Amino acid sequence: MSDETSSMDVERTPVERLDKEYVFGTWSYQSEVDPTEIVGAEGVRFRDAHGNEWIDFSGQLMCSNLGHSADTVADAMAEQAREGAYYAPGFATEARAKLGEKLAEVTPGDLSKTFFSTSGTEAVEAAIKIARMYTGKQKIVSRYRSYHGATYGSISVTGDPRRLKAEPGIPGTIKAPDPYAYGSTMDPMESLEYIDEMLMLEGDTVAAVLVEPIVGSNGILVPPDEYLPRLKEIAHDHDALLICDEVMSGFGRTGEWFGSDVFDVTPDIMTMAKGLSGAYAPLGATIVTPEIADYFEDEMFCHGHTYAGHPVACAAGLAAIETYQEEGIIEHAKEVGNYLGDRLEELAEEHPSVGDTRGIGLFRGIELTRDPDERVPFGSREDKISKGTTVVDEVSAAAADGGVYVANMINTLIIAPPLTITESDIDEAVAVLNDALEVSDAAMDR
Repeated sequence: MSDETSSMDVERTPVERLDKEYVFGTWSYQSEVDPTEIVGAEGVRFRDAHGNEWIDFSGQLMCSNLGHSADTVADAMAEQAREGAYYAPGFATEARAKLGEKLAEVTPGDLSKTFFSTSGTEAVEAAIKIARMYTGKQKIVSRYRSYHGATYGSISVTGDPRRLKAEPGIPGTIKAPDPYAYGSTMDPMESLEYIDEMLMLEGDTVAAVLVEPIVGSNGILVPPDEYLPRLKEIAHDHDALLICDEVMSGFGRTGEWFGSDVFDVTPDIMTMAKGLSGAYAPLGATIVTPEIADYFEDEMFCHGHTYAGHPVACAAGLAAIETYQEEGIIEHAKEVGNYLGDRLEELAEEHPSVGDTRGIGLFRGIELTRDPDERVPFGSREDKISKGTTVVDEVSAAAADGGVYVANMINTLIIAPPLTITESDIDEAVAVLNDALEVSDAAMDR
């Protein structure tokens, strides 16, 4: 063992040393992984074994919608675990049945029947298979600035550069442009006409168009109001389905139940996870319209796995939705989300390295730039699969030093705190970000 490794190990806690040695760090070069032991959390804050505490300004991975003190969810999980922790998917449980009913209630339009899984990536896998089985066609159109998961189907329809390490993936995946007003030469509505032409040129071979209503980790891209309704029309004009991936944008993140609700659109298939359980349990869901559900009455639903509809996870999901409803959390998210947007606009006025702020509700992004006139980014897409740190990483690190955890992806700081956050919490976090952005200001081309 080298002296360098020994010295690092002295600084690490026993848990951190074990984790470094025996556990893969995700999406990373293992030589750069430096795990931090977390020992507790409450509300919108969490703390490590070294005595540091942070405001969770990104909801961990944009998933801790209920914060870290949702006792009703924890109690529901414990009660279900004591009553019966697991039964095979062929058996019905009260938690699963009532959660299915509850999702039919809160999702848009007539979406009605659900397949439960354990993650967002599995929810997307189910959506791809359902679309292909239902339409009898194979191709899936998705977009370049998208993230849909890590398993082979979902990484294949993902647009961001992490898919490159997994290619070739599943066949029949095609990428389209995004509604990216700040960083693209194509107008968001022009990108729709591009998709329309793609579907025409592909002939009658496309099963579905798969999109995040509001793009999450690839930049918090909010399309124009008319974009999603028009996209549904285009898909249906070509006998394709519209799949909306609501894994990040669902369950109050936008100030509405789902991102689709912002645009008054009901997709044919919707995927969910993250906020579905408030991140208290691994739980994903894929919900479909009655027409799609009816198709499988006499055709085999050829999909499933051991933990489909896991009782403890479903108990968490049911309790989470009841908490959103009973405590008025989604209404609160809309109110404080507007306040957050105003505060981030103030940051943009103070810092020339802030090229753009965008988002809705508590789903916000700060895009940084070396040159606001030319819109030159600090980070590039290749950074996502490269070694080393970027200026955007350094801004996040400076925020962490000040007591605010904020995730960043490529060139954007992702602001997605628990929906229970208060205006005073936001003020405290924004004050730290104000100092951290001095790092990017100093790195500008001038």
